[in-house]
Amino acid sequence: MNTVSQQLDKVPITRLKGVGPALEKKLNAIGIHNLQDLLFHLPLRYEDRSRVVAIGSISAGETVQIQGEVRSTDIQFGRRRSLRSTVRDNSGFITLRFFHFSNAQKSSLAVGSQVRCYGEVRRGRSGLELFHPEYRVVRDNEDIVVEDSLTAIYPTTEGLGQARLRSIANQALAFLPAIADDSIIGSALQELLPDELIEKFTLHSLVDAIRLIHRPPLEAPLSWLSEGKSPGQHRLSFEELLAHRLCMRRFKSDAQQQPAPKFGDSPALVTDFLKALPFTLTNGQRRAYKEIAEDLARACPMLRLLQGDVGSGKTVVAALSALHAIAEGYQVAIMAPTELLAEQHLTNFCQWFEPLGINVGWLSGKTKGKARTLQLASVANADCQLLVGTHALFQDEVIYGKLGLIIIDEQHRFGVHQRLALREKANQHALNPHQLVMTATPIPRTLAMSAYADLDNSIIDELPPGRIPVNTAIISNDRRDQVMQRIESACKVNNQAYWVCTLIEENEVLQCQAAEVTAEQLTTQLPDIRVGLIHGRMKPQEKVEIMQRFKQGDLQLLVATTVIEVGVDVPNASLMVIENPERLGLAQLHQLRGRVGRGSTHSHCILLYQTPLSKAGKQRLSVMRESNDGFYIAEKDLELRGPGQVLGTQQTGLMSFKVADISRDADLLDQVKNASEIVLEKYPEIIDPLIQRWLADNVHYANV
Repeated sequence: MNTVSQQLDKVPITRLKGVGPALEKKLNAIGIHNLQDLLFHLPLRYEDRSRVVAIGSISAGETVQIQGEVRSTDIQFGRRRSLRSTVRDNSGFITLRFFHFSNAQKSSLAVGSQVRCYGEVRRGRSGLELFHPEYRVVRDNEDIVVEDSLTAIYPTTEGLGQARLRSIANQALAFLPAIADDSIIGSALQELLPDELIEKFTLHSLVDAIRLIHRPPLEAPLSWLSEGKSPGQHRLSFEELLAHRLCMRRFKSDAQQQPAPKFGDSPALVTDFLKALPFTLTNGQRRAYKEIAEDLARACPMLRLLQGDVGSGKTVVAALSALHAIAEGYQVAIMAPTELLAEQHLTNFCQWFEPLGINVGWLSGKTKGKARTLQLASVANADCQLLVGTHALFQDEVIYGKLGLIIIDEQHRFGVHQRLALREKANQHALNPHQLVMTATPIPRTLAMSAYADLDNSIIDELPPGRIPVNTAIISNDRRDQVMQRIESACKVNNQAYWVCTLIEENEVLQCQAAEVTAEQLTTQLPDIRVGLIHGRMKPQEKVEIMQRFKQGDLQLLVATTVIEVGVDVPNASLMVIENPERLGLAQLHQLRGRVGRGSTHSHCILLYQTPLSKAGKQRLSVMRESNDGFYIAEKDLELRGPGQVLGTQQTGLMSFKVADISRDADLLDQVKNASEIVLEKYPEIIDPLIQRWLADNVHYANV
């Protein structure tokens, strides 16, 4: 093996036969730039192409490989133009049908040609048909060998077929040595894990793992990948999770070496604040606050995640934390993902802090003109002691005089770039700020171990006394009239209700239109009830006014989009209807449901679903009926939907694993944790190469 082939991350894909500039561009689009990228571009699933079946023996619904002679090929015109080709073997006929085709394809399927095809059998216009099968023409006297392993199906892009991808993947596999030997493999596919870990955790070698995933034996089940049973996949998932954990641990360790302001143990402001509160803290709040206060008293930056179910009182704990910074002359920034939630924080903090003589500021994208200029000046000269806002808090022109604490609410709703920018705002000074990250979407233990391994974790695990669990009912849209009667009855006895219109294909404009139509219908159908409307495209002042009227009882029924998901507190609201709940994740449904049940009245949440409801939909909604425990619901959400959707991170860059899957590989996490301790203690030299292999350019986002 020559030296060039040893360093596979340095070998461009154009070295492979058949890869010219056009194909290179398509491969680049799916993240493949060199041979190592290609080897780590793993299959999604497998197919069995190890035998050719007789056409006469096949049935609709099967995925088969057949071989026969082309008896006719013609273009059919109808609602959709299609290329139809009839193929025959000794046992019968079948039709191949293509809706996207070229003249070259039509020519290749000439009458008399022998073709081998693979695809799913469906019932079509002319009986059994193969729609868009993969096929190749068998030349005279050519004997196409059937596959000796399961056939890999890869993630791909437009214009890049599976046959082409398999061909170049097989070429890349040929660069691997026959025997896994460090001296042969070289630096790119070097076995980074020490023998101690491979033996202790019963792992395959890296080369064997990669070969096994691309070319699994015929006896392996087709579900090997989806069920997480492939030993090759197991090995790579383990290594990737280990790289993530080591990266998080490194950031935590680096942070502990950095200087941060030390805040006093129990400032007088805290005493005054607690005296003014109309309630006493729960044990859970006291415990979380004690952990935060201990962190703030140290001269290294706090990195702490504060979790608590809807209504558990995280904001009060955040306020107590903020007072530690303010008492020492430092500023606090509180960032929330939506204007509505940020405004709710502003109301709370003004109410709590202004009597203590604290200057509370506000900044959002909508703050313009003179108000913006004055606010920016106040932040820059540190007159503004606590600044509340949305992502506007980290825009270029916002300069903090003395930022000491950053509080981020509903942290997973921000993109990583946004969070990083806010942290870097404070690094303009010699000292690093403390960070408190809050979420009312409980993060399952498995995710916390991976996505937040760099954060210390505080959990408020109890609700304030007197909170009555919300009763949840699942009702079909066919019974909409009964739901109306429920609303009418509730409003007649001076209770209030929400009617939530959920996402319509992620389109905010359509979502708001749907809410407007629903509000009109409900106003007509319930003439004695005062109906209000709130959605994301209204002006901030309009939203505040509507919420204020609802809070004061002027409005009895509030039709809303999911903007009311977090932070809205109306104790008199005792009934919520969520339309099309099957469109939302469980964590989001739990958040919405948390808007009711905040007073002393028995509260109800009606999940008004569209029929027919899928089996998965039924399963998810019944979790909501069974439980009011946010942590249980979060675990089920993770199990049913996967980490990207639970954390809202599919577009943010966080937790974008190449091989690992948090829910599937949850059983690996404890082993990975143990392995990371062994690596940190005995093998620190492999940390950089591991992080480089699996995270590369994403490294600096892992600590935000």
